[in-house]
Amino acid sequence: MSTKNSAPVIARAFFRAIEIPGFTAPYDRASLKIFYPARRTDSDEERNSGVVLPAAEVSPLPIVIMLPGINVGPEAYSWLAQHLAEQGIVTVTFTHVAEEMPGYISLTPGLDISALMPDAYGKRHSATAVAPIITELHALNSDGILKGLLDLQKIVLGGHSAGGTVALLNANPEWFPGVCGAFSYGAHSAAATALGYEEDAFFALPGKLPTLIMGGTQDGCIANSAARYGKTGQASSTAAVERTFQEALTSNDGNCTLALIEGANHFSMAYPADPSTGRPFIDMPTTQSDEAIRELLAELVSTFIAGLRGDSIALMETLLKNRQDQLFLSATR
Repeated sequence: MSTKNSAPVIARAFFRAIEIPGFTAPYDRASLKIFYPARRTDSDEERNSGVVLPAAEVSPLPIVIMLPGINVGPEAYSWLAQHLAEQGIVTVTFTHVAEEMPGYISLTPGLDISALMPDAYGKRHSATAVAPIITELHALNSDGILKGLLDLQKIVLGGHSAGGTVALLNANPEWFPGVCGAFSYGAHSAAATALGYEEDAFFALPGKLPTLIMGGTQDGCIANSAARYGKTGQASSTAAVERTFQEALTSNDGNCTLALIEGANHFSMAYPADPSTGRPFIDMPTTQSDEAIRELLAELVSTFIAGLRGDSIALMETLLKNRQDQLFLSATR
């Protein structure tokens, strides 16, 4: 994105630290990296401080809160955050380490497992990091280089893997005012039998907001985790994702999309690859260019957000039609 006779819009970022209520030290803190659209001026102040002012003329800026997969570092989503910044979209990635299950300390998207139990689901949110991040966004809109530039009514919950499930389960503006949509990759809403659910059960999604659900035909992590949910998916890479869109998502507002990418695997959203954490060892190899997959993912997400900014949903339908050669299955409703 650029304007005539001006420097191009580029991605820049800065850091913040926040408190996560409900956790005890040392697990009650998270670090944020906030990506934003900027434009170089080559001023002395810019050269000395490294601070590049935002491209204010492209405001108000919608916001993505990017919820990571378990033990997937936030740097894995920098490629997407930088792309979105160039499109005039702010993205927040974060690091939160917690012991959400006894004995398991991990980098987490922030999940209150007690809110997923059969007697509690749907009564309260399960996303522990979202509210404090939104609080910090309000502070950033009141003071600092992004003052007055953020569109706090256009907050999108995005996520990968477990983070995608958290995004889908919590896309409810009654819980998080300002949230206007959600997207996920490599995620579904099948309910684990270990939580007390029957086999083949799905969490019903809030169904209140536009939603983009993405997945890949080579998702080995979903396929090899099917036993957690009983018979659901029967070791399929895509069945649980499809059923989440078809059965668990009740919204029918004309702005919900399913896009399953031919040859994409579970970690196609995470780049560069880091085999030292997470579960890439149960994933399957991609069967089309990783770069082409990321290009499509970025275009899907940015086009979805364009629709939330008031542009026509026809943009998404046109994109799906033009990319049929890369898609295994797509649908809108």
